[in-house]
Amino acid sequence: MNNLFPARLHVLFASNSSRALIIRRGPSKQVCSFLWDRQTDSIEVGQWLKGRIYERRSDISPDGKYFIYFAMNGKWDSETRGSWTAISKVPYIKAIELYAKGDCWEGGGLFLNKNTFWLNDRYFNNNLVLFDSKEVKRDASFVPEGNFGSECTGVYYRRLIRDGWQLEERKNVSRWKNASTFTKALVNDWQLIKLAHEEVDSPEGKGCYWDEHMLLNKQTGIEYIKDDWEWADRDGDSIAWTSNGCLYRASLQSKHKLGEEKLIHDFNHCTFQKLKAPY
Repeated sequence: MNNLFPARLHVLFASNSSRALIIRRGPSKQVCSFLWDRQTDSIEVGQWLKGRIYERRSDISPDGKYFIYFAMNGKWDSETRGSWTAISKVPYIKAIELYAKGDCWEGGGLFLNKNTFWLNDRYFNNNLVLFDSKEVKRDASFVPEGNFGSECTGVYYRRLIRDGWQLEERKNVSRWKNASTFTKALVNDWQLIKLAHEEVDSPEGKGCYWDEHMLLNKQTGIEYIKDDWEWADRDGDSIAWTSNGCLYRASLQSKHKLGEEKLIHDFNHCTFQKLKAPY
């Protein structure tokens, strides 16, 4: 792994299950998927990919069984045309349904229920369906609400809103730089604030899409500015987050302070392995 930067982590929560999928990136052209059971805090490795999975164009089904993602390996003369949307079985990457893409415009999608999904592709071409599955079904008639662009924000912002985040503001900071503010209510008057950045000249070690977070108690006024939280979300009566390649959780039982931080797993020392899915 590049020693300059820790592993980058993004987490997808299943809405009707304790299952979560963790997407770990690092080095930049290697990615691995993991299953996190939020009840037991067990971590199970899925598979590695030599390429990029666009975590903000990805989703997990409500029951935690399926994973839809957009990926790119740059092999433009291959069957997938160098980029593709796939659906796999959590926590694996091996596709049960596969759509060749050929560019990095749009791609990925969202689950509408446990086995029906929206494919993020306005210019869908049936000739690019490499194979499909009877386990899941694309809803070709679904039209998503809102205008959030055609790349990562077109899936990511809709996923946030679906999962209980409130979009408070979309702000144009300067040319090629936007910032969107999302909030989510937590227990005991705590509120999680997410500032989602969209910019070309992002800070070193960040992509053109990156987030920072703040935790605020609306009753006591206590706040924590968490510039190092790469991802964060409510986990029952607690808050979970990733920072510097590690996954953490803390209780929100007190209105006066954040509970003791619990390290769930350090992903920094993971290295590429050739792993096979059991299907």
